[in-house]
Amino acid sequence: MMRKLTLSFIIVMIIGVAVFSTTGCTDKKSTSADSAAVNTKAADSTSADTLNNIISDTPMPKAADELFDDFFFNFAANRKLQRKRIHYPLPVYRDGKVKKYIQKGQWKIDNFFMRQDFYTLIFDNIKQMQVVKDTSIDHVIVEKVYFKKEIVKQYLFNRINGQWMMTSINYKPLYQNMNASFLKFYQKFVADSAYQVHSVNDPLMFTGPDPDDDFGTMTGTLAPEQWPSFAPQLPRGLIYNIIYGQKYTESNQKIFVVRGIANGLETELTFKKRGEKWKLTKLSM
Repeated sequence: MMRKLTLSFIIVMIIGVAVFSTTGCTDKKSTSADSAAVNTKAADSTSADTLNNIISDTPMPKAADELFDDFFFNFAANRKLQRKRIHYPLPVYRDGKVKKYIQKGQWKIDNFFMRQDFYTLIFDNIKQMQVVKDTSIDHVIVEKVYFKKEIVKQYLFNRINGQWMMTSINYKPLYQNMNASFLKFYQKFVADSAYQVHSVNDPLMFTGPDPDDDFGTMTGTLAPEQWPSFAPQLPRGLIYNIIYGQKYTESNQKIFVVRGIANGLETELTFKKRGEKWKLTKLSM
């Protein structure tokens, strides 16, 4: 029986191969499996290209289609798999109308966020975060948010006959996005350090690693003026979001997640809207 390879298992395998220069021993080759590659900015001096070469020879088991993340990390990293998992001709929509169709020979490989160390997610609440592990979902949207252009590029995926396929691309104005209010705030928040401090709640709830315990965490509160010393590096200009089926509302709370690709580390920033102003109320690292 083919065992499901989770993202973390694949990453461990990549690093193990890169560091020890050995090939993982496997007697099983799935004749129906797609070629897969999980490209990460791996530790030490291993380049992204080297990792791509290593994983491009690793078959992606059918079980990877059960969880969208397992599929998508492979889809974003491997050219053969990406071309195979697009439904051609691929319609491209703008303002709700089809503007063109992309034929198979016209598709340009998109590595999405695999060339950076992290990706980002937006949720309304903690409960929504559980949908990431839901194997029953069959429709997912990957969003690429261009702040300067004020455009959101949406890649739509559907699970068809048990396999995830990209079925269309949709361009929408940023102001039409369900997270528009928060995204407008976030754009200014990451660009202006003084505005950041002004937007930090007093007190700010904080959970982070305990400097005296390698495996422990510490909780407490921070004053706004302490924020610069604890502020994580946040992406600007372009961010990603994945809609796994969570239903956004005009919520007064947003949880912004920065998730490491290679190391699995996660930073959560909880923002709450009070009146017309968003405030950072909790930082978890």
